[in-house]
Amino acid sequence: MTINYQYKNVQSPTKITLSDEQTAGHADHWRILTDDMSHDVPEWLQQMIEKAALPKGLNANVSTQDNCLLLSEDQPCHINQVLAMKDGKPECFINAYPCINGPYGLTCTIERMIVNDNSHDAVLRLRSDDGSIIYAFDQLYTANRHLYQQNTPYFVNFSAWAHEFTLSQQDEVIMVEDKEAIRYHRAFNDIVAANDGQVPDDIQEQIQNWQPKTEEQMAPVEINLGHMCAYLFGDTLGQEDEAWCQGQVLGKQETSFNGKSILLFDVVILREQNATPFVVRIGVVNTTETQAIQVNDYIQANIWLQAAIYKENQNSESSNQQSQAS
Repeated sequence: MTINYQYKNVQSPTKITLSDEQTAGHADHWRILTDDMSHDVPEWLQQMIEKAALPKGLNANVSTQDNCLLLSEDQPCHINQVLAMKDGKPECFINAYPCINGPYGLTCTIERMIVNDNSHDAVLRLRSDDGSIIYAFDQLYTANRHLYQQNTPYFVNFSAWAHEFTLSQQDEVIMVEDKEAIRYHRAFNDIVAANDGQVPDDIQEQIQNWQPKTEEQMAPVEINLGHMCAYLFGDTLGQEDEAWCQGQVLGKQETSFNGKSILLFDVVILREQNATPFVVRIGVVNTTETQAIQVNDYIQANIWLQAAIYKENQNSESSNQQSQAS
């Protein structure tokens, strides 16, 4: 009898390792939710143990016999807690951080991981299908750390906590006076409008042939910067998940986190032509100012961007979630 073996060279994404001194930790993230961390956080961690769940991520065989265990909760806003295990029992506490479940996402590949192996903190550098670079904290690194592969597309769910969340500056405008730029802008809008809102395949050729019909069509164009979608990741190694964004609110709902009222805003922060919109569910503490923000408003925010990769979401239906939301 002949036995044939097929060898597969499976490689993990590039990994950059940080020391404890290089890792920022989660104090600033807990401060979003409480002014008394020394009292509230230990109490919350104790309470979650009573109703903790084991998130699987990409791993279908989560076991308490693993040397590290990730605990979570089945709540929109929850805590993830990492414990070191020995003989199936918790040996010591490793890490904990507040999380938000994000129902929207993008298909991305993991270009590299920036990791502290002691704390299990990991920031993923992700490239979306349209080429956008996104950095996000990995909620499920403990469960997924041995399973990620190079050049493999994953559907990634995104969410965030907001350090600051306000209406965008509506008075920030620029005036475009360059004749060629004005011509391109007017031509593009005219052609798309005449094509029932769709961008034709020969758009560039049609723009070249377009001619204004009135003098008003070549008047300067005023662009309101407060009505733009934008995302800028952090520039410090290991803290690229601390981002600034501006975008439009698509949805709003209220939930709670350990008795605190939390508002969940679904915000589109990137909306490029021929690309799936980048929608993030952002959690903010319910205040008079945040409560006043409504659907269709444009906001700007400083956020802690999070990512979660689940096995059950790795199918074509999941990749349609975000386009449906937008």
